[in-house]
Amino acid sequence: MTDVTLFLKEFARARRDTGAIAPSSPRLARALTRYVIPSPGHPRAVLEVGPGTGAVTRHIRAVLGPLDSLELVEANPRFAALLGRAYAADPQVRLRTGPVQEQRLASYDTIVCGLPFANFDAATADDILRCLIGALRPGGTLSFFAYSGLRPLRRAVVSGAGLRRELRTQAVVQRALARHRFRTEAVLCNLPPARVHHLAPAAPPARAERIPAPA
Repeated sequence: MTDVTLFLKEFARARRDTGAIAPSSPRLARALTRYVIPSPGHPRAVLEVGPGTGAVTRHIRAVLGPLDSLELVEANPRFAALLGRAYAADPQVRLRTGPVQEQRLASYDTIVCGLPFANFDAATADDILRCLIGALRPGGTLSFFAYSGLRPLRRAVVSGAGLRRELRTQAVVQRALARHRFRTEAVLCNLPPARVHHLAPAAPPARAERIPAPA
């Protein structure tokens, strides 16, 4: 079974957790891994969350130095089995299975995330984002993507409780972007086109923000 066939099969079987309808294109993979930057003589720790069939993983592995390490966290057991076979003999790659928010993470220079935040409820999206941002070392980066143009379409076809759920999740993601994002880039050569967001840990406020009393 090819990677694309497996990906399509898993999308049809469990689209809530798979999210994407095809493996990431080479251009999307390059954008997501833009801050996996070589640093000779300095060991780097990289985390990829939701690697799927490994389209982005291959880009990360290609730029790892001999002292670097790569951890993969994949919740889908079929994707995890594929990745386990591909990297079983690679001493620089470690595979974890299960949801990332249930893992005991280390600290990382770079985190690349392929999870479908739009498919999660607000509490899950918030847990994942807090977990990932909290696992970054000083100066570290988190990169994840969202498909372009799908938000108005989803709002047009979802209503009631489903729409309220989506709006709450979008609000969680937008708060994280407003606080931590330093760059967004468009990737048009992907199915569908996507936006890649790059985040870095924000410094804590110098003093607690004062919340105005209700009028």
